[in-house]
Amino acid sequence: MADSSDSLTPIYKRLFETYRDDILQRRLQPGQRVDSINEIQCKHRVARETAKRVLRLLAAEGYIVQRRGKGSFVADLGPKRRIWGLVFPFYSVQYEDLILEVSNQAGRLGRELRHFCDYNNYEEEMRLVGIMLQERYEAVVVIPTMDESRTWEFYSKLSPRDSPVVLLDHTMTCNSFRFVVQSYDLGVTRAVHYLLERKPGGVAFVENEVWVGRNMVLELMRGTYLDILRRKRPDFEPVILPRGSAVQADDLRRRGVSALFCCDDISAIQAIGRLREQGAGVPRDFSVASYGNTDLSRFFTPPISSVDPRNAEMAAILAEILCTGEPDAAPARQERVVLPELVVRGT
Repeated sequence: MADSSDSLTPIYKRLFETYRDDILQRRLQPGQRVDSINEIQCKHRVARETAKRVLRLLAAEGYIVQRRGKGSFVADLGPKRRIWGLVFPFYSVQYEDLILEVSNQAGRLGRELRHFCDYNNYEEEMRLVGIMLQERYEAVVVIPTMDESRTWEFYSKLSPRDSPVVLLDHTMTCNSFRFVVQSYDLGVTRAVHYLLERKPGGVAFVENEVWVGRNMVLELMRGTYLDILRRKRPDFEPVILPRGSAVQADDLRRRGVSALFCCDDISAIQAIGRLREQGAGVPRDFSVASYGNTDLSRFFTPPISSVDPRNAEMAAILAEILCTGEPDAAPARQERVVLPELVVRGT
């Protein structure tokens, strides 16, 4: 069933958005011919004036050029601007730290960084990337949405004439693009092993349900946690909590839990706060470790043991990739993996 809001949108505007999205998502490439007035009329069963209005609007917005006697064509790409665009899937303190590090690298090289949230929507990710490519940003950096299989075809259609696109922080999709990623499974492994060595009981995994949509990173972290427990504590029934505020000390004790691994620093702070509220001490009764190593983990009392994703190193490698290579050459596959480290503190 069509969205009821569609009926309130004029047909010419809907058609404009359809052609615009085809251009932004590279289904129509620069220089490629666009449907004529007659073809729009026949294909979409609209009046001639509506078809003309669609093409006029596309031309006015700079998406196409109209050549008398030849037709309409997707606008050629202009000179690149000294701007890096960064698209990220959701707001988190860890991504805030990573964006800051990328911004520092961009500033060091005399570039402006502009960042945008796609709210873990793969269609919005493609739309934002398409706009940046069309507006000739010098480079586009993407922390992918959590279902990358939906965007693979879009990225595979990009031309060497497009600005370079680099995927940052994580990727589970294999293609020919450039990646700067961290080994989340190694970070989780180091943290959970450390917690298991500290106390004889089991480890609970605290997620963050605010991370919307299908979250492949969270799935990877959860899978690594479960795999470690199967090998190291085969008699322990895994405990997965949806958020830090769901922690109940008595229930954890009953289930044999003596430590918590939290998927981010905010969840760790929530969990520690709940434990204190219920009379449990950290690390006296429960040990806690988190993922992120942001200011929150360093400045909390007691300071939280946390996995450092090495955001500054990822940002430096990203800048190196963007500043090397031939600007119009096809992107050679480059996968640079950063190895997280567990920083042990007072929890």
